Amino acid sequence: MTENRTPYPVRVDAWLDPSTSRALWLVKWLLLIPHLVVLLFLWIAFLVVGVIAFFGILFTGRYPRSLFDFNVGVLRWSWRVHYYGYWALGTDRYPPFTLEDVPDYPAHLDVPYPEQLSRGLIFVKWFLAIPHYLVLAVFVGGGLWLGTRAGNTNNGWDNGSNAGWSLVGLLVLIAALSLLFTGRYPKPLFDFVMGMDRWALRVAAYTALMTDRYPPFRLDLGGTDPGWAPAEPVPPSPSGVPAGPPPGPPVPVG
Repeated sequence: MTENRTPYPVRVDAWLDPSTSRALWLVKWLLLIPHLVVLLFLWIAFLVVGVIAFFGILFTGRYPRSLFDFNVGVLRWSWRVHYYGYWALGTDRYPPFTLEDVPDYPAHLDVPYPEQLSRGLIFVKWFLAIPHYLVLAVFVGGGLWLGTRAGNTNNGWDNGSNAGWSLVGLLVLIAALSLLFTGRYPKPLFDFVMGMDRWALRVAAYTALMTDRYPPFRLDLGGTDPGWAPAEPVPPSPSGVPAGPPPGPPVPVG
């Protein structure tokens, strides 16, 4: 059943590549090494920037805009790498090396800039998110839990490289085997994986102080983030088949 919802201020969209290779997933771990090296340094910078932002919010009630854009870019880059890799296997298109949004890439993340943030919540967001950590420990494994706990001042989110076995990992493995033997990625499986990934990214942004709105305990399935609408017509894939919603600026429904 579809219902109108106020969109959560972390938009996560993706569309499933209809031409996903049967066997490329077997070597994606190797192809991703350059990204993982870059992301290691980006996440170190993410944590440093988050500490600076913590004090910026404490004294001014605002997240410095340039720092906010950088950390959103790190989340965006991470999401593209996860989507290409073993958090979704949703595309064979190699992720670009950029913090900016890439309109024709099939995975997108955006967080609207908050003009004002609570000074008091910055001290307790990591604690308030504990119920989410328990859920995500099942969804994405221990890496997210350890990342959020280790960065409990404001910003912890593991980059996913050590998330270990998880429900997402199991379902993506099933999808990979389906691709290998049938050449198809089951759509219900994709929708469920997207719901869990979206949940994790919402919590990541919340604990990184990017929003004061508490993440919903809701598994929003599918490639299009509920409550958001694409700003432009659906772009075609390279094969000419409509591939999915473009990012555009965030446009809330209703």
